[in-house]
Amino acid sequence: MKLISFLKKLNKHETLLRNFFLILSCLVIFWIALYPFTPVNVTEANATFQINSGSNLNQITNQLVETELLNDSLRFKTLTFITGNHKKLKRGYYKIPNDTSPLKLLDILVKGKEALFPITLLEGSTFSQLLKLIHKNKNIKKTINGNDENEILKLIGAEEKFIEGLFYPDTYYFRKNTSDVEILRNAYHVMQAKIKFLWENRTDNLPYKSSYEALVIASIIEKEIGILEEAPEIAGVFVNRLSIGMPLQSDPTVIYGMGDEFKGNIRRKDLKKDNMYNTYTRKGIPPSPIATASLNSLEAALNPATTENFYFVAKGNRMHHFSKTLKEHNRAVNKYQKKRRKKR
Repeated sequence: MKLISFLKKLNKHETLLRNFFLILSCLVIFWIALYPFTPVNVTEANATFQINSGSNLNQITNQLVETELLNDSLRFKTLTFITGNHKKLKRGYYKIPNDTSPLKLLDILVKGKEALFPITLLEGSTFSQLLKLIHKNKNIKKTINGNDENEILKLIGAEEKFIEGLFYPDTYYFRKNTSDVEILRNAYHVMQAKIKFLWENRTDNLPYKSSYEALVIASIIEKEIGILEEAPEIAGVFVNRLSIGMPLQSDPTVIYGMGDEFKGNIRRKDLKKDNMYNTYTRKGIPPSPIATASLNSLEAALNPATTENFYFVAKGNRMHHFSKTLKEHNRAVNKYQKKRRKKR
């Protein structure tokens, strides 16, 4: 009887023990099964982090736990082994979205989906302005020493003689520590693609010998326009002048040629002082662009308006008055210059 009683008690304890381990197993499975889809602890402080080259799985998971992105390393390590990614985590600088789960975090690290940073190259900028903008960006790796334009042209793979105006103005996204040369090279190739397409689809009988000359004219249009809609008309005026051998007579080219001598006000004597960018003293197209040209100005240069106008003058409201004859132009100059003098 005692033996039977003992066996019954033993059986009862075994049943309790089995039930305990069954419940424990279910909890563990539940703990592990839900883990891949449970959001990690993303905060403003730990949303960005860097994994250095050569870091192993232990170092990476410990880093994520130390920053409190993960509560523990065991489950994340287990997840990497289950998915076969324990040796595939990549170095890089990462920014983690708020709704990130461990599974999504693992995908980011395995695919190397690094954080991207923007830089906007503005239309109408000179190369020196672009270079200053790039060098002020703390996320760009600085490799260019000085402003040796010939050396930079070699580094970006450009065959042109002048560096001015070769970079397409746009917003570019890059990974942390992308070099300044890579930023410039990318913007250069984008400009090459744009001008190539537009050159192949240009209006017939334009007075340009090459797509580069069209780029030069586009840069002048960029500095002349006040409103985008006037770009084709201004382009048409320049085409008319070039077609009859008339000087372009564009103030922005004179200002560019003056460099640091320009103090904000162009004078009559400046228009008479000759240099290779002075389109009052020299006929034809200047040797290089004078700034970055937008797509609007590029399209205008290669598809100008058909017009009889040869002149234009600023009206003081960002728009221009266009004239067919010099007599009409002189009247417009007197009219709008007087308005500007009164406003002063």
